[in-house]
Amino acid sequence: MTADRVHRARSASPQPPVAFDVPYITRWSGEADGSMPMTYRRRGTGVAYTDERSFDRDEHGVLWARMPSQPGRGRPEYGSVHLLRQRLAMSGLRCQICGGPADRSAEGVLWLLDADPDDPTLWNGQERTAHPPVCMPCAVRSTSACPHLRRSFTVLRVRAFSPYGVRGALYGPTTGPPQAIDAVTLPFGDLRMPWMCAGQLIMRLTEFSVVDLESGSASLEGSR
Repeated sequence: MTADRVHRARSASPQPPVAFDVPYITRWSGEADGSMPMTYRRRGTGVAYTDERSFDRDEHGVLWARMPSQPGRGRPEYGSVHLLRQRLAMSGLRCQICGGPADRSAEGVLWLLDADPDDPTLWNGQERTAHPPVCMPCAVRSTSACPHLRRSFTVLRVRAFSPYGVRGALYGPTTGPPQAIDAVTLPFGDLRMPWMCAGQLIMRLTEFSVVDLESGSASLEGSR
C-alpha cells in the first residue's frame, strides 16, 4: 500500500485465518522485543540499526521496531499490541480479532472504532485509527465481550481509506548514542520521519457510513 493512494473497499484479497481464540494482534508474553541496536545514518540524517536488514524498513523507507511473531508462546498480554501483526492486519485488511479476512460488501470494509457516533470529529474527514478492520462475527462478539466497547463504540462500512502514517518512537540528534525523545504519530512525508522507529500503522478513513450490526448494512443516517 502506498501513502498517496486511496484504497477502495474490495481492493484486498482474503488472508487465511489464524487459529487462536486470543485476538490476532494481541502480544504474547513470549514475544520479547527484538534486538534494536541504534545508530545514526550517514551525515546525521536519521537513525538506523547497526545490523539493519532490508525488511527492517517498509516501502516508504520507514524504520520499524523489531518484534518476533510467535503467537501462542507464553500467555496473552491483553491490551498490548503486537507491532508486526497490527501492521499486517491493517495493510492486508485482516480482522484484528481472528486474523481472517475483514468483512467486505458493496458498502465497504467493516471497521469497529471505540468512538461515539455522535462525536463531530468522526465526521470531519480526519478520522485516523490504529485499529485494523474486523469481520462481522468478531465485531458482534467484541461489542458484547469487551468492557471498553460496552461503554461506547461505532461500527462503520468504509468505502475509501488510505495509509496516513505511523505511530512510534521519535529520536533526535545527540552527542551520544541515539535516544528516543517522544512517542508521536507522524504522517507519511513528514520531514521527521527519518528519525522515527515505527510501531503501528495508522489508517485514514475518508468515506464511510455507520453500520447496524444486526443487519450488517449501513444506516441511512450518519454517512460521509
